[in-house]
Amino acid sequence: MSEPNVKQAVPLFGVGDIKASARFYVEGMGFNMSNSWTPDGKLRWCWLDLGNAAVMLQEFWKDADHSNTPTSKVGVGISINFICSDALSIYREFKSRGIEVARPFVGNGMWVTGVTDPDGYQLYFESPTDVAEETLFADEE
Repeated sequence: MSEPNVKQAVPLFGVGDIKASARFYVEGMGFNMSNSWTPDGKLRWCWLDLGNAAVMLQEFWKDADHSNTPTSKVGVGISINFICSDALSIYREFKSRGIEVARPFVGNGMWVTGVTDPDGYQLYFESPTDVAEETLFADEE
């Protein structure tokens, strides 16, 4: 049996302010910037990873001849689900970093917590559980 040809799907998010978005992912959520494209010293694209998952960010072009900036808010209706070993630890880590993160609940047999990035993309972090459906996490505060 041969190895699968397709190895990973990595979403590419178009963003309005790549510096702000990269800061949110790296400083706020703990992603690592493992690759970037910086023509003329300006960050235009980056690859960010967290564990075995990754996302790419690319700033919309604002140059008159090459502008591709959308007229409506991006990210609306887009969600990415990260399957984790322990979504509750992700929740605690994000909170400790000052990120606005949703209180975990159990849905479809998984703890689910989530954040919305600066451009409106929804990121959910989930881990399997045998806790009853619709249980809300009892926050430690």
